[in-house]
Amino acid sequence: MTVPQPESPGPAQDSCALEITGVVAGYGGGDVLRGVSIKVMQGGITCVVGPNGAGKSTLLSTISGLLRPRLGEITLYGERLTGRSPRQILQAGVVQVPQHHSLFREMTVRENISLGGYTLRERGLAERRFAAVQEMFPQVNEWLDKKAGSLSGGQQRLVEFARSLMLDPKLVILDEPSMGLAPKVLKSVFDAVRTMHAQGKTILLVEQNARAGLRLSTHGVVLENGLVRLAGTGREVLEHPEIGALYLGGAVSPAGGDAADGDPAEGDLAGGAGASAANGAAPGAAR
Repeated sequence: MTVPQPESPGPAQDSCALEITGVVAGYGGGDVLRGVSIKVMQGGITCVVGPNGAGKSTLLSTISGLLRPRLGEITLYGERLTGRSPRQILQAGVVQVPQHHSLFREMTVRENISLGGYTLRERGLAERRFAAVQEMFPQVNEWLDKKAGSLSGGQQRLVEFARSLMLDPKLVILDEPSMGLAPKVLKSVFDAVRTMHAQGKTILLVEQNARAGLRLSTHGVVLENGLVRLAGTGREVLEHPEIGALYLGGAVSPAGGDAADGDPAEGDLAGGAGASAANGAAPGAAR
């Protein structure tokens, strides 16, 4: 398969894409995030894990402009996002695939994916992006004329990924992509994340299946009580004994799986519900 190339060259692979500095944010006068600082590196997968109530959802809402921080700053390649509206942040290149399925069920898959490029104005650009998405996710071609509501949960998730790429985003935020999916389906979803990563996409992943998410990722961050408890490579976080005991049901030995290949072990995929419980939340619980 020929890999579609980005339409414009991005920054160097070792540069910081998204930088969150000293962010304090919350609801109704109460702070959920209490001085969070995170760097999301260009071209990598950064996985954020933590127990229920750690502030993961609040973090994503703040990045996307749904919640304005009380203090701190968020930048994308040096461009300030803090204080912008969700639409302005979308136009800046930040696309979020929400936790719950967001397709229009009565519309076809083709129509749903096309909606991802509704802001594109350049003549022929939407058609070129659609073709690139089809090449990246060829399995979607079989469903183009089907109603989105007729697809399985895993198939809908792949369509949502495809739709998110119509704007050729600088940052793709994936909020719990494995939520509610059967273990056998999870591999195809994680394979799709791996495909986006191979295309050079920068991905910020919040994942309930912490063990599988960290194996897939180049970088890992542990949030706890609105603070960054630990940050490092995905493998470092995965193998950290204290973090493993708290959130992963025990630390992972260095021989267990290959984070560099981004290949979650079968036990990780099959243990989605168990991993969710170890991560401090039952599937579908508020975070």
